[in-house]
Amino acid sequence: MYRKFLNSLLFCTLCITTMGASSSALAIPPWSDFGPATAVLDTANSVAGGCPIESRDGLSIYMASPRSGGEGGLDIWVAHRPNKDAAFGMAENLGAPVNSPDADYCPTPIGGKYLFFVSTRPAGPDSETCGGGDIYLARNNPAHGWEPPLNLGCAETGEGVNTQGGEFSPSLVEAGGNVYLYYSSDGTGNHDIYVSMMQPDGSFPPGVTVDELNTEFDDRMPNVSKDGMEVVFASSRPTWGDGQAAFGSFDIYYASRNSPDEPFSEPVNLGAGINTADGETRSSFSWDRERVYFGRAGEIYVTEREKRRGRN
Repeated sequence: MYRKFLNSLLFCTLCITTMGASSSALAIPPWSDFGPATAVLDTANSVAGGCPIESRDGLSIYMASPRSGGEGGLDIWVAHRPNKDAAFGMAENLGAPVNSPDADYCPTPIGGKYLFFVSTRPAGPDSETCGGGDIYLARNNPAHGWEPPLNLGCAETGEGVNTQGGEFSPSLVEAGGNVYLYYSSDGTGNHDIYVSMMQPDGSFPPGVTVDELNTEFDDRMPNVSKDGMEVVFASSRPTWGDGQAAFGSFDIYYASRNSPDEPFSEPVNLGAGINTADGETRSSFSWDRERVYFGRAGEIYVTEREKRRGRN
């Protein structure tokens, strides 16, 4: 069942990323700088929330929130809007079996049919657990709703990405003809960013560290753009670049590359218009790459940029 489920995801992923695959070798289009962050001031953000991420069409936003009316203390919620210029409506709880009495967070929707997320739920009759917070995959069946989530397997047995520690922020991307799962983990003691390449049977083996993004400090919650060329993540590093000081306990950092076969550039801090002394976490790109969402002090924020039409 596990392999069949992941194989169906592989088929779905290759279908929705065909356009991105054909253009992945092109140079990154020029963008303006990210503008000052603003709160997402609507009913979707009227109660504490974090881990925000847009759906591919930009008409839904998924988040994790401890607000009342859910299955447990921390659940995954979604809010919708009729168009990208409208405010998001009232957030709705995804319900069981995605949510549980335990903590469920870091949602990542894939093509409208699948959802990666992290959960601290215990093992069940038909599921295993590997550590303090594992990555799961759930399928939304149009006729029956969400199917029971599947654990991606344990790194200790060589069958998956989850460790005895905790994993965060799965980010799926097709780049250079391959499908990769980026995430962060503290399974080795230090929280670092990892990547696992999908195998022909649809499974993800234990990940390897993305060394150019990691430090001896806490580097977590990566989100990679749809073409695999850009990444945003949170880090507790106290300085960056030539000794420039960070703004808070966690700041949002950005890195890019010109080819999926190259390492990412040296990460740069997104600056005072975005980072504050409060600490920023779980940033994520919109599918069109014009927006980056993130959490701060229990609220959801967004920063925007514009695609330039020509080069200087």
